[in-house]
Amino acid sequence: MSHRDFSPYFEKLHQYLDLRDLAKNTRTSYISFLTSYLTWLADYGLAPEEASYEDIRSYILNLKNVKGLTNHSINAHTSQIRFFRLYILKQPWDRYEVPTMKYTTPLPEILTLEETRTFIDSMENLKHRACIALLYGSGLRVSELCRLRYQDISRRDMRIFISASKNRCERYAILSEKALGILTTYWQGHGCPKEWLFPGQKKGRPIRTVTVTNYIVRHLQHLGWTNHVTTHTFRHSFATHLYEQGTDLLVIQKLLGHKSIDSTTLYVHLARKGPAQARSPFDAEVR
Repeated sequence: MSHRDFSPYFEKLHQYLDLRDLAKNTRTSYISFLTSYLTWLADYGLAPEEASYEDIRSYILNLKNVKGLTNHSINAHTSQIRFFRLYILKQPWDRYEVPTMKYTTPLPEILTLEETRTFIDSMENLKHRACIALLYGSGLRVSELCRLRYQDISRRDMRIFISASKNRCERYAILSEKALGILTTYWQGHGCPKEWLFPGQKKGRPIRTVTVTNYIVRHLQHLGWTNHVTTHTFRHSFATHLYEQGTDLLVIQKLLGHKSIDSTTLYVHLARKGPAQARSPFDAEVR
């Protein structure tokens, strides 16, 4: 097999990805990372089986110093190489030979309650407004929003059924009364779609996530805001505002569909008031 013939490795990789039943985006990342690694080895005349820990470290440093990848992205590459050696090549892996890189996770930017309402209320396009109202009002991921179907909305119970999504767990999200009002007006004015709640341009397909992102980008420009706002900003804002109102973290965890409470504790740091507004004991009155 030539150094440029990667097909045997990818055939084995696809088998393992099928066995693990990984999500489409995860599979795409694995393939992309492996292609990058194998191409780098081939450029230096190395077969994957011949690569030493020193070679792997050189590749990692190339990602950092030449390609300028973040430490977080480099760790993802390292994890893939580990998977490749263990499962495809049947070679050992020593985490002390190729350590993971330390990285800082910045706190995400959120909107205040007033900013959120201003953003949504000022959207003239009903479809755009309905999308963002659900992102915020129910704390949805944009992928979950795009795949909502008509039957997922329960007016009687005021909740939304979320089919297996990022962590493959089904759940119910709360349905905001205000969001329902906006959604109803949109639905009635757009032909009462009975399949996908937000149909895409292609027949039988739902709206794309990038389309919803573009709604936000264009409205930010219209408002003249310089905030870094993404689809996920509304999910973060939803959870933070809930915590500020006194909602228990375990409840927020269930509403967001987090598997671990560790993911939910982020909102303790983001909250500006409410339970997170602790007072230093140094300022307490002595009686």
